[in-house]
This record gives sequence, C-alpha cells and structure tokens, in this order.
Amino acid sequence: MRRSAAPPASIPTKPAPRARPNAGSTSATWPRPAPALFPVGARSIPRRAPSSAPTRPNRARPNRARPHRARLKPRPVTDPSRPSLTQASKASAQDRRWLAAAAALGVRARPLSRPNPAVGAIIVRGGKVLGRGWTAAGGRPHAEAVASAEAGGSIHGSTVYVTLEPCAHESRRGPACASLLAEARPARVVIGCGDPDPRTNGRGIALLRDAGIDAVLADCEASRNSLAGFLTRERLGRPHVTLKLALSLDGCIAMASGESQWITGPQARAHTHMLRAMSDAILVGSGTVRADKPRLDVRLPGLERFSPARWVLTHGAAPEGWQAVADPGDLTAMTSAQYLLVEGGARTAAAFLAADRVDRLAIYRAPIVIGGGRAGIADIGLGSLAEAHGRWRMSDSRMLGKDQFCVYERTPCLPE
Repeated sequence: MRRSAAPPASIPTKPAPRARPNAGSTSATWPRPAPALFPVGARSIPRRAPSSAPTRPNRARPNRARPHRARLKPRPVTDPSRPSLTQASKASAQDRRWLAAAAALGVRARPLSRPNPAVGAIIVRGGKVLGRGWTAAGGRPHAEAVASAEAGGSIHGSTVYVTLEPCAHESRRGPACASLLAEARPARVVIGCGDPDPRTNGRGIALLRDAGIDAVLADCEASRNSLAGFLTRERLGRPHVTLKLALSLDGCIAMASGESQWITGPQARAHTHMLRAMSDAILVGSGTVRADKPRLDVRLPGLERFSPARWVLTHGAAPEGWQAVADPGDLTAMTSAQYLLVEGGARTAAAFLAADRVDRLAIYRAPIVIGGGRAGIADIGLGSLAEAHGRWRMSDSRMLGKDQFCVYERTPCLPE
C-alpha cells in the first residue's frame, strides 16, 4: 500500500475542535443570573482569553526624547471606605467584570438578607470559578462564607471578588469575614466598595493586608448600585428612595374624572409587585389613602410575606396599620428601612422631588393618550428650564408587554 506523504511544514494543520464542556464542568453548571429589577452589571461571567489567542507583535518605535513631566502624587484618602486613584487603578477591566457578576449574585439576596446588606461574592482561580455566594436569609452567613464553603474551604492562591468590604466585627452568628479570608489565604481580594459601617470602615481591608493578602478597593458602579439601600442608609441616615410612576404617553396618571384602572397592562402591574417585594417600606399620600384605601401589599404567589411596611405622608394621625411621616425631607423615622418605594399621586411625587429625596425614578409608560387628564407630577418649584437638565440619567429601558419601563438614576447616583 502506498503511503501518502506528510504535509509540508509550511502548511498549517487544522487545529482539533474544542471539546464541549461536560455536565460537571463549571461553565456548564453556571446558572445565568436572574433578570434584575434594575441593572447592576454584567449579565454573564467574563471568560478568560485562551492561551493560543494571537498577540499583537511588538513594533520598534524610534527613541524620541520626551519632555520631562512632573509626577503627580495621589491625594490622601480621608474616607477609608472610598478608594484612592492608586487603589482603583489596580482593579483591571477583568476584575470589574467579575465584580459586576458578583453584584448580579448579590441582588438575589434581596429581600431575604434583611436587615443586612445583599452582598455577592465569587472566588476564582486560574479563570475557573471555585465558589459563589450571596448573603443568606436573615443576614447570615455572609456571601464570602457561602462562597468559601462552596469552594470546599480551599481557596489558597485564588482571587476573591466581593461587592462590599469584608466585615471586621465578630458576631454571635458568625466570625468576621475579614478574619475568615485572612486564614484562608487567597492571593487577592478585590472589593467593589468600602463598608461605611463604623464597625468595619477600612478595618476589613487592613486585616487582609496585615495578613499579606493583596486587598484592592475598586470603585465599582455595579457594586454600589446593588448596595444602594445599605450605602444610603449608612451615609445619609435615610432609605434609598424610588419614585414609581405609571403614565400615559402624555404624562397622565388618570382621567380627568379620576379613573386610573388600569393605565398599564398586567405585565407592568406584576413588575410593580416585584418592586414592592424588594422594598422595605412603601409610601403614598393621605389623599390616596382616603380615596382608594389601598392595600399596597404583594399579591404574587409565594411572595405575599414580603409585603413592605405601609407609610403615609400626612401631618395628621396615621390610620390603623400605617405609620406616618410629615416631611419628605426628614425620613429619619424610617429607622430600619433601606429601600423606600413611593407610589403616591402628583402632589406626593412633587413633594419628594422638591425636597431632593428621590434617588431613582421607575416609570411605566403605556401606549395610550388621555388628553386633559390628571398630570403625574405637580409643580416642583423649578425657576428655569436649565435647572431641570443634568439631574437624571437613564440606566435601564425594557418592554413589559405593551408598556415601556424606564429607570432613571439620580446624578450623581449616590450623593456624598
């Protein structure tokens, strides 16, 4: 039999096709993050580039003399929970993608983690996910402990991505996460944002660095967005406020007669009940309470127990089963609430906007024109049109059946 000659060395051979991941591999079992109510970051886990990926060749450049430039020294950081420019630059684009994926995991903890923040964590080594976790129901165990347990406790030399600085205080319900990580000896811990809780506030990072671990404090927007309620409560002493509006195309919330059932369709109304389930408190005006006697509960099967506490904006006494607040500018009475959902009428919406107490707008817009109906927002006291610009930025837009759902974040999203 005549044997065929081997191909010349100059002709490249076709590489073997990559094998599909089996059912036991990490990439095959990784669940896609559940669709979030609000955008928090990446929708999938970043992939590591293959080792055979082509690289750009180095091109020789002429050695040109460059003018001397003074080296700028980074400014000192007065708040340990905020990263310096040097710290933030140590977080690569790949780090931020992992943090965005961890933020998507953290959202799964809401509202089960009450009263603790909903934190997400991912442990990676060599581009492979060893463990993932989010804050458990009731607040313990924390996300880092859950992810470490899923990894089998062996995370030496790995990188831990966590949306919030690991806690530094001991508790009867569990050890400090910073101490737990210091004993586990990962190579790096990349932190989405600092913890303003005075019991931690930089101490968690210090514990990690004292243990020889490279702790990087990144300024990650996805992490901050996923923890907006906790950060607003700790820094500003009030809940994070979302103003929800269901409008027609011409900005009406009802007919001139007051008829408002229903402006939006069933998908949008079901989404509103999800917003309620994710909130600690819900507020309407006294006029809405008198006219509609709303239940303001969650009526989705299996989520009824997550109905938020009911508040009314009034200078008088609150009805039975309600709590009262008189001034939108003073929400200190809501001591335990991290997220407040405002569903009031035009005057209630205007009162919160005029008091500069709205952090997020959640607008459902139906494809209908009412004409001459009741406006969604009353006068908020703007002196000129220029004052209205630059206050909001769109962060999400999607269709819910025939209705459009848009989310607008305050600029800046979280005031200092």
